[in-house]
Amino acid sequence: WREWAIDPAEQFYYVWLQVMTVPIVYNWVIIILGFLDQGILIKDLTRLRKRYLRSRYFMWDLVSLLPTDFLYFAFGFETPLVRINRLVRIPRLNEALDRMETRTSYPNTFRITKLMIYIFVLIHWNACLYFALSNYIGFGSDKWVYPNITDPRFASMRRQYFYCFWFSAQIFTTVGDTPLPSREEEYLFMIADLLIAVLVFASIVGNVGNVITSLRDRDNVFFPNHEIMRENEILQQLPLHMRTEIAVSVHLPTLSKVTIFQSCEKSLLEELVLKLTPQVFSPGEYVCRKGDVGHEMYIIKEGKLAVVADDGVTEFAVLSAGNFFGEISILNIKNKSGNRRTANIKSIGHSDLFSLSKEDLTDVLSEFPAAKRHLEEKGRQILIQMGMLEERAEVEEVEAEKIETKIERLERNLELLRTKLARLMVELESNNRKMRTRVEQLELQVAVLEIHLPPDEEGGEGVSGREDGVGGEAEWEREEAE
Repeated sequence: WREWAIDPAEQFYYVWLQVMTVPIVYNWVIIILGFLDQGILIKDLTRLRKRYLRSRYFMWDLVSLLPTDFLYFAFGFETPLVRINRLVRIPRLNEALDRMETRTSYPNTFRITKLMIYIFVLIHWNACLYFALSNYIGFGSDKWVYPNITDPRFASMRRQYFYCFWFSAQIFTTVGDTPLPSREEEYLFMIADLLIAVLVFASIVGNVGNVITSLRDRDNVFFPNHEIMRENEILQQLPLHMRTEIAVSVHLPTLSKVTIFQSCEKSLLEELVLKLTPQVFSPGEYVCRKGDVGHEMYIIKEGKLAVVADDGVTEFAVLSAGNFFGEISILNIKNKSGNRRTANIKSIGHSDLFSLSKEDLTDVLSEFPAAKRHLEEKGRQILIQMGMLEERAEVEEVEAEKIETKIERLERNLELLRTKLARLMVELESNNRKMRTRVEQLELQVAVLEIHLPPDEEGGEGVSGREDGVGGEAEWEREEAE
């Protein structure tokens, strides 16, 4: 017994719960079960003992096991109220019924049967209260209470139970054939029963409606559309403002815990929370291995991660919800590790993490240059404290920044020269068109003069000489223009 722990998912525990539902087994000692921690079954007896003693079930189980049955000798065997402490085991009954519902092949039939059992128990309790109230008021004192038990027809216990059960059933079904109350106690009892009847009726209608809906949508019940459960896809269907508000309210406190993002402006964090990607890791699954190039950082939402040695067994540290790692790898800062992972990290149980990639951070920081310089400075300070910052690399980075600044200045000057050259080419083309237009006008004037001059020799010679002069001038201007 000291070395035995039970898995709650095994068949034995299921049978055990069914045995507990048997009414005659009322003085049962509960054994300590193994519990799940991050999806891993814990069998260590020390941890089991501490967890059980600190849980609320221990006190309830202890109260239910008190030997109140010995009070029968003091109050008589007709006072079952002394065993009322056994009712604190009702949660175990609910657990047994829930497990039966998940394992049965006819869950809808089981739900209807369970509902009918609940209604029967409720009517039974109400019948007992009615009989007790009749005893308090006086049997046969009026038409509403139970008839006088001195009458042989109503003296037997079987008749008493059947009559009270029928009376209680009539009240809960609101048939209306019950006698009218005449005392204040009777009115209060009827008012309470009618209010309970309304709730019971609504419960019955709701449960039956759910069963009918389940029968109609059986395929949807057994084959649900899990695609709509993806967080990112759901958020993408929302407006940008609403998506931002939801992401900020859910993830901003977690992101603010990261060292490099502390004291950053809120607008930057609001942009980053939209880039967080949820990831789930199974027990024993590695999140990252030593030597891998880091392309993202991780923030633990739920679960536990272990920093282990190369053998995968030796644990150096345990990271829990709220911890983060890999934040330096998403900043473009040269260090001795070359932005490679320095440890093996694997999930102990089922873990929920958020990841932020280097590409997403770069896209966001392109709009926040001051924040970019601030984050890089913080990253350098962290690397200096860890002794992983390369000073030569830092100098080279500064020199590279200077060269990049010079290149940018040269590119700007080259762009200005290109603009001036384009403007000169446009002006040259415009002057060329004007010159051609001028030459055409001169040629037209020469042609007009040749038509109107007289054909005498001197004049012809003069005109010819003048034409030669004008034509020569026009030819010279054309050549000059070309």
